[in-house]
Amino acid sequence: MTASGTALYLDGVSVTFDGFKAINELSLVLRPGEMRAIIGPNGAGKTTMMDIITGKTRPDRGQVIFDGEVDLTRLDETDIARLGIGRKFQKPTVFETHSVEDNILLALAGKRGVFATLGARLSGDEARRVDRILRLIRLDGRRKEIAGALSHGQKQWLEIGMLLAQNPKVLLVDEPAAGMTDAETMETADLLKEIAGEHTVVVVEHDMEFVRALGVKVTVLHEGSVLAEGSIDHVSADQRVIDVYLGR
Repeated sequence: MTASGTALYLDGVSVTFDGFKAINELSLVLRPGEMRAIIGPNGAGKTTMMDIITGKTRPDRGQVIFDGEVDLTRLDETDIARLGIGRKFQKPTVFETHSVEDNILLALAGKRGVFATLGARLSGDEARRVDRILRLIRLDGRRKEIAGALSHGQKQWLEIGMLLAQNPKVLLVDEPAAGMTDAETMETADLLKEIAGEHTVVVVEHDMEFVRALGVKVTVLHEGSVLAEGSIDHVSADQRVIDVYLGR
């Protein structure tokens, strides 16, 4: 298979740290608008894989292609972010002393700068975009509230909204359901399903009920390579997956 027409294309990717092979001949292909769940035990290489895609870590060998043609191994983190790859870490980082709406505006700003942004008049398109993001992340009714007053789950949604404001082609989302209530977890699954299609979404997660709620193809990593791939039912029934991950 070639990288043509893909959103993300990893082929034969390997990286070693101090003699430890964190990623071992990893191959992964995502189509534009696809959402994929990535699961696996601690140390399976999930975080390192995201580090490689975002330019934080450079692989020793292998291809990492974005949007069918861009070689990410030749670019730094800033260039990759500008291209349209956004990453949400496990712990939400929002501007706690600013309003929910201002958080979205600051993310939308790009190069305009913080103070210029908060004092600026929005164009009609920008205002509509902010409204749409706030509705999507379930925070339209709390737009004027201080972000620090939100629940943990709502802060996770706000950070997803801040990523969306930058209009990325690919979103890498690390354990979005961690620390959420059951209701917030299911709402987050719905939110991500609404985002997929317009964006390619990679979700790294441990919560199997959340992964099941996403209803997408699952890739199981183990010792830096793909152990199994398919529906949640398919990988859950794979004896190798049970042995190294689900049986623990």
